Amino acid sequence: MCDHHEEKFRFNTPDFSKLNRQAGRRNFLTQTSMGIGALALGSLLGNKLFSNSPKPVVGNATGDMEQEILKAIPHFAPKAKRVVYLFMAGGPSQFETFDYKPVLEKLRGQNLPDSVRNGQRLTGMSSGQALLPVVPSAFKFNQHGESQTWISDLLPYTAKVVDELCIIKSIHSEAINHDPAITFLQTGNQLPGRPSIGSWLSYGLGSDNENLPTFIVLVSKDASKDQPLYARLWGNGFLPSEYQGVQFRSGKDPVLFLNNPEGYDGADRKEMLAYLSQLNQLQNSVYGDPEIDARIAQYEMAFRMQTSVPDVIDVKDEPDEIFDLYGPSSRDAGTYAANCLLARKLLEKDVKFVQLYHQGWDHHGSLPAHMPGQCRSIDQATGALITDLKRRGLLEDTLVIWGGEFGRTVYSQGKLTPTDYGRDHHPRCFTMWMAGAGVKPGITFGETDDFSYNIVKDPVHVHDFQATLLHLMGIDHERLTYKFQGRRFRLTDVEGKVVRDILT
Repeated sequence: MCDHHEEKFRFNTPDFSKLNRQAGRRNFLTQTSMGIGALALGSLLGNKLFSNSPKPVVGNATGDMEQEILKAIPHFAPKAKRVVYLFMAGGPSQFETFDYKPVLEKLRGQNLPDSVRNGQRLTGMSSGQALLPVVPSAFKFNQHGESQTWISDLLPYTAKVVDELCIIKSIHSEAINHDPAITFLQTGNQLPGRPSIGSWLSYGLGSDNENLPTFIVLVSKDASKDQPLYARLWGNGFLPSEYQGVQFRSGKDPVLFLNNPEGYDGADRKEMLAYLSQLNQLQNSVYGDPEIDARIAQYEMAFRMQTSVPDVIDVKDEPDEIFDLYGPSSRDAGTYAANCLLARKLLEKDVKFVQLYHQGWDHHGSLPAHMPGQCRSIDQATGALITDLKRRGLLEDTLVIWGGEFGRTVYSQGKLTPTDYGRDHHPRCFTMWMAGAGVKPGITFGETDDFSYNIVKDPVHVHDFQATLLHLMGIDHERLTYKFQGRRFRLTDVEGKVVRDILT
C-alpha cells in the first residue's frame, strides 16, 4: 500500500475511542492491539493461549442469559461424548425392517378398518383410493440375539448386533410430507430457518478437536435420489455461521475451497489471513456483529483443516480386514459403506457430531422389488460400524442413531397384487434405534397396534427423541437456548421430555 493510500485509509478509520464500549470480552478484544485479528493470527501462528477452549465464544447479541447457560454446560455428567446419526432419508418402512406384524397375513387385501384409521389425514397420493387394502410384508422375520428380537431377513448384519440396539417402535410426528418431516427431525420445527441438531450441539458444547469441525456431514453418492436433501438440514439457522455442519464430499476436494489456489502456498495464506483479520476487526469495532467473530473463526478452521482433512480421509493404512468388515463398496469413497468407515475415523478424532444421509427409502410403489437392494446398501456397513466402535472401546461413549423422517402405511398405495405393493407416508408411528453411550442395549421400547398404525404403549414424540439425545450429551434441553428476534429458542421448542426408561 503506498503512503498516500495508507494515510487516506488511516484518515477514514473510525475513532474507536468515541464508539459505544461494551463491557466484557468484546471491550477487551477491541481495545487490545489488533483485537480479535491478533488472536486469529496468533492462533494461526501456533499461539495456544486462547485455543482448546471447550466452550463456544458467543457475541453479546445473545445476551447475558445465554452466556451463563454456556458457562454451565454440560449441565450434568454426559453419557456420550460424540454422536453418529445415520439418517435414512425417505422414510424406511417399519413393516420390512423392525416392526413384525404376523397377524396381517390373515388380513391381506381387507380394507383398513375405520376404527384403526380414526380419521387420520392421508396424503394426496392415496386419499383418492376407494379402498385402503391391508398388505403384510413380503419378507420374513426371525428372532436374533440373546434378546430374541424380531428382525427382517433383509437386515442380516444388523441382526448380528441386535443385542447392542435399543429399538424404539413408537416414534411419532405430525409432519406427513418429506420436507416438513425431515426438517422437523433435524431442527425441531417443520419450517426452515431453525438450527440443526448438530449446530445446537456445536454451539452448546464446542469442539474437542481444534483442527476439525465439530459437526461434519456425509451424503451417500450411491443412494437413489428419490427425495432431495437441502444444505439447510445441517445449517446453523439463526446461530452464528461457525456452528453449521461442514459437508465432506468424495473426490479430489472433500471440502470445497479448502485447498490453496495454484501457485499459492501456506505462507501466502497466513499473510492474507493476517491482513484479512485486521480488516474484520475494524468492521467488528464499528458494528459489533457476532457474525464477524464467526467469519474469523471459520477462516482459522479452514487453515488448520488444510493439513487435518487429508490425514483423516486417507484410508490407505486401513487393513484389508476393515474393508472386508464394512463391505466391498467401503473402498469406493462417498458410498454409504465408505462414509461409515470415515465416520469411525472422525469419531476417533473426537469430532462431536457426524451425520450420514442415505436417500432412497421412499417406496410408494414396487416396494418388494426395491427394498432388498436398499437394505443391502446399508446393512453390512451399519453392523460393521457398531462392531468396529465396540471393539475399539468407542461405543461406550458414542451414541449411534438410525432412522428416517416417518414410517409407512399398513395399506397399499395403489393397486395391490400378489407380488407387488407400495406404502404411503405414515407419521403416526415409526421405528428408530439407538445404540451405545447411555442407552440400554438389547431392548425394544414402545408398542404399536396390530396394524402398526397407532401407538398403544410408550409413545415417543420427535421432541422427546431430541430431548433424550441432548440429555445423553449432558444438556438439559430446556436450558440450551438462543435469543433471536426477541424470543429465546431451543431445539425442542416448548415441548419434549427425556425418555428415561431407555437410559442406563
